[in-house]
Amino acid sequence: MRPSFRQVIDKAVREKRMLIVPGAHDALSARLIQATGFECYFIGGFPVVGARYGVPDVGLKSLGEIAAAVRDIVAACDLPAFVDGDDGYGDVKNAVHTLHTYERMGVSALLLEDQAWPKRCGHMAGKKVVPAAAMEAKIRAAAAERLDPETWILARTDARAVYDLDEAMRRAERYIRAGADGIFVEAPRSVAELERLGRAFDVPQICNPLVGGHTPMLSPTELADLGFNAAVFGLDTVMHAAKAVEAVLKDMHSGRFALRDAGMAFEDYKRVVGFGKWEEIEERFAPPAEG
Repeated sequence: MRPSFRQVIDKAVREKRMLIVPGAHDALSARLIQATGFECYFIGGFPVVGARYGVPDVGLKSLGEIAAAVRDIVAACDLPAFVDGDDGYGDVKNAVHTLHTYERMGVSALLLEDQAWPKRCGHMAGKKVVPAAAMEAKIRAAAAERLDPETWILARTDARAVYDLDEAMRRAERYIRAGADGIFVEAPRSVAELERLGRAFDVPQICNPLVGGHTPMLSPTELADLGFNAAVFGLDTVMHAAKAVEAVLKDMHSGRFALRDAGMAFEDYKRVVGFGKWEEIEERFAPPAEG
């Protein structure tokens, strides 16, 4: 039985160390995360809708489509999964439905945000946020109605971009009082803002360093020193995967095939996808050949 995300992050907080949470955009990347030795992983909307559907994270896909991807990813990996629930895809009943949908898949942590639909990546322009009271209601409902008391609920606010840091911090305090287990103030703009945030709250705080984003790129050690407890690298795997696929296709199209031997070896790939396990089952239980 897989541990819960709550157990993992609580252990990291007790040990005063930064929890590194890589992002999985598909089942293969989730298996690689587990094989590498990470403790947990994150499934974000931006990488999932890009990898599975080839569209940007601007509200084009909703719960049913994203949940289909989450189902496949969670089934392929034994680590605790932390999932982006966007705004809950509606009002309080929709937020609870989203929570239950993911809990029944085995997800043990859910992010809910205060963006207005259609939402978009937190480092994109043009965001809007709902009234704080509407988000508080979703947090209260999710905290009260979770199927498993272990399920960890993270409240994200995008108010820094829409208003200012003070409003984002006021909202964060309200969301914690409403029952959020952790807080995520999206896209602070400077080290000074990160420092203010890192000392502000008594619940675990998460940040998401993003190359090309608004937040300064600090090391996990520097973020821990500022008071953060977990760093979610939600986009790194999909960005590297996209660049690698593009490079090999360009090389193939050119006719040079210079990268033919640069990919993962066939035997290594078989190991990643668990070929040996299925081969062993086939050998043990296959019917005898008919003479």
